[in-house]
Amino acid sequence: MRSLVPSLSLVAALAAAAPVSAQQALSAEQLVEGLNNPLFVTHAPGDDASRIFVVTHWGRLRIVENDVINTTPFLDISHLRRFGGEEGQNCMAFHPDYVNNGKFYVTYCDLNGDWVLAQYLRDPLNPNLADPNSGQIVLTINHPSTIHYSGWMEFGPDGYLYVAVGDGADQGDPLDHSQRGDLLLGKLLRLDMDNPAPGLLYGIPPGNPYVNDPNFRDEIWAVGLRNPWRCDVDDLTGDIWIGDVGYNTWEEVDFLPAGVAGANFGWRLMEGNHCHNPSVNCDPGGLNHPVHEWQHGGSPFRCSVTGGQVYRGRAMADMQGRFFFADYCSGEVWSLRWDGQQAVDFMDHTAELAPVIGSDPSITGFGTDADGEIYIGAQGGGKVFRIIPAGLRLAVPQLAAGSAGVATVRSGTALEPVALLYSTSGLGATDLPRLGVTLALDRPRFAASALADAAGGASFGATVPLALQNRSIWFQAVQRGGKSNVVLEEVE
Repeated sequence: MRSLVPSLSLVAALAAAAPVSAQQALSAEQLVEGLNNPLFVTHAPGDDASRIFVVTHWGRLRIVENDVINTTPFLDISHLRRFGGEEGQNCMAFHPDYVNNGKFYVTYCDLNGDWVLAQYLRDPLNPNLADPNSGQIVLTINHPSTIHYSGWMEFGPDGYLYVAVGDGADQGDPLDHSQRGDLLLGKLLRLDMDNPAPGLLYGIPPGNPYVNDPNFRDEIWAVGLRNPWRCDVDDLTGDIWIGDVGYNTWEEVDFLPAGVAGANFGWRLMEGNHCHNPSVNCDPGGLNHPVHEWQHGGSPFRCSVTGGQVYRGRAMADMQGRFFFADYCSGEVWSLRWDGQQAVDFMDHTAELAPVIGSDPSITGFGTDADGEIYIGAQGGGKVFRIIPAGLRLAVPQLAAGSAGVATVRSGTALEPVALLYSTSGLGATDLPRLGVTLALDRPRFAASALADAAGGASFGATVPLALQNRSIWFQAVQRGGKSNVVLEEVE
């Protein structure tokens, strides 16, 4: 790549913008297998994308580094939890200042069958180990059944810890746990981990909706959940997506805009958008209805939602903001996005991903690495997969103005020219009739070209102009009849 200077001849050849740009085609690659039911994937603040943490249901937190499982678990609490069915370990979350304070949190089912949130510390001498003796119980919730623990949690952009708790009830929630304000079961909690109240390891954030209400616990942020199995706080917007497992008939995806307190997601009054108990006239008004639902049964057989992760990665810029989720039984994977008013743009990715992850992988969780790329955990085979662009695959390093960088392309057509283009104005749709493709860039400019080698790879090296400092740049590579993923780079 000689320089990021537009080639006037190529730019002049670009036709007018097409009305629609096709979404990025997806594939997947398997990282590891043999884990005991990987439920969740995350990363520690300060890490790069080569290192992820995998929560396993059996009580072990495993580190996968450069696609290899570390022999020694980061933390093993298998002796503290009861295991059977839905009991076990459920989630982990790193404190935003983990680099300095070494704090992280886990949720699990203890030996009494109760729901537990605990705090641990990193080993001060070894970043690949936690201190197993540092555990402190933050919160225990009496759990009267052996199902519906949930336990997902994540720090939001506001610095508070959001925690989802299942209803802990027998089927149908006959005692109405999810609607009762005196119980933390069936709720979304919001906790302040930096300003604990006297005698506690957490405090109540200002703005929690039920503070000083004698009928509700102060920790509650929202009510009316059944078994919120995998959720996500959007890193960019602070919006919360929830996959809430249904009862007899309906699975649902819920959406909670950032900062909206006191929402009621409807269970047990409603299952999805349908009356449950009572069977008619169940909505008193003001319920937060699902943004997406589907029915049990069918072929492939559908039974249980596994939410989900919002894509905020670098490698597939035209997938930004899409919430990925799945059905545990059918192995189907879908995504949709929020347009500010409703969920739109539903996409079915099952056919794209099935050749790698299988047609019935028992998907148990999602997660991301430090670059925002999405991972899938599958109970079948204890495997972890990474979602990747299909076809021509472009990779661009972190760019710094005035410094050299090398972009690479692989999986192209051997011995055919490859062009690298970029845009400073974002995504769009631009026809290249001579090449038979529609680029996903707005007003693209030519960066460089190269001849693909015998393996279909090419590289472009250049110095980034100082004028592009602190700019967002979108890159895409193209060959005749094919185009790559769009990579978004923030130039330092």
